Amino acid sequence: MSRETDDLAELTKDPEDLEDLALGEDYALNPDYVPLVADALDRGDAERLRDLLSALRPEDVADLMGFLSSKDREELLPHLDPEALGEILSELDTEIREDILEHVPSATLAKALEEMDSDDAADVVDDLEKDKRAQVLAAMPEVERAAIETTLGYEEESAGRLMQREVVAAPQFWTVGQTIDHLRRESDELPELFFDVYVVDPAYKPVGAAPVSHLLRNMRDVPLAQIMEPITEIPVDMDQEEVAYIFNKYHLISAPVVEPGGRLVGQITVDDIVGVIQEESDEDILALAGVSDAGRDAGIFGIVRSRLPWLVVNLGTEALAATVVGAYQAEIAKFTALAVLMPIVSSLGGNAGTQALTVAVRALSSRELNAANAFRVILRELGVGLFNGAMMGSLLGAGTWLWWHDMKLAIAVGLAVLANFFVAALGGILAPIVLERMGRDPAVSSSVVVTFMTDFFGFLALLGIAALILL
Repeated sequence: MSRETDDLAELTKDPEDLEDLALGEDYALNPDYVPLVADALDRGDAERLRDLLSALRPEDVADLMGFLSSKDREELLPHLDPEALGEILSELDTEIREDILEHVPSATLAKALEEMDSDDAADVVDDLEKDKRAQVLAAMPEVERAAIETTLGYEEESAGRLMQREVVAAPQFWTVGQTIDHLRRESDELPELFFDVYVVDPAYKPVGAAPVSHLLRNMRDVPLAQIMEPITEIPVDMDQEEVAYIFNKYHLISAPVVEPGGRLVGQITVDDIVGVIQEESDEDILALAGVSDAGRDAGIFGIVRSRLPWLVVNLGTEALAATVVGAYQAEIAKFTALAVLMPIVSSLGGNAGTQALTVAVRALSSRELNAANAFRVILRELGVGLFNGAMMGSLLGAGTWLWWHDMKLAIAVGLAVLANFFVAALGGILAPIVLERMGRDPAVSSSVVVTFMTDFFGFLALLGIAALILL
């Protein structure tokens, strides 16, 4: 053990010191804490590990797993609290969870899944190899097993996968007192987290929801039908991104999930939606750059496979843009300043296009841009492009004149920047709209289109205008 680690170990014998060291003020895992855990694992010091882990919540343990090697994670598993294992697994990144699941005994995993909500349990089971999945499910009670199998029967990223099947429902003729008595009697069967009691008709179709806060405020003899609120039903096959949009628009805390016939089959709560919003946001940001989430445990070749295809596509589009340069070789040979200015004009247009593209993709994903206001937004972006193009063209033109003392060259550069900014704005706003109309993800493909347009037209504008003015 290093001297630095020895010093840290001495400083963290007190439980309060451990809690202070484990997390920073922003609740992020402290980098100094990870070596302490790794060192205790290397020495096989079970008592020290127990003390270190006692300072962490299950979510923090999941974060810790991401900073440890695969070997250290395997050695840490036996020291984890079995009751917290399920919660830890539900918080792990997919790649790390798949690695850990290989080392968790089937019987242990089955018990952990019994303590989890059906949606989280289904996510974990979905990551298991076929043989181990069968072993784990066989070791579970019939009710929990059926709930997981039903959840896995829905499409990925649908409301059915997102929902938890555990709900609290009551007939509309019940009173507040009857409902509260029922909750107390069946406390062991209630969801771990719920905000509403769904009021259902005889066909088990939700007709309203009685928030728990309403139950506590009203007298026992008040009928549920009198205090229930309108509900926003979520179809079981709805895409999770649509679900997140509905939660955000209507400021929902929970919502009932119904099958095609309208029967209540589950609920979605806001804690699930926070994860979806983060996931969808991350996907859009990464897609704009043509990459996927590498994850902390991703290998070199896996990352290469996700990024290389878009680089190849970009190579093809840049080759097309280069044909413009080839067509004007004679002009470039006469005015070598053009070779210096071409990448500047192209880069400025590319940045302007990225700005318009980012705004457009974000507006489409948040439903702020549709057919009703598309024309107005397009005109706005074109106006912004022309104004910024005029400003940047004037600046670059002035710089060109000061450096080369050639007014015609300065005018050519200024006009080329103005034209390229117009094309950048047009491509940046239109590419995402058109791609979405075609059923493609605008975040994935738009950046390649816009890059090609600004490079191609940037070269063409500068060389074409220069050929007309200078020759």
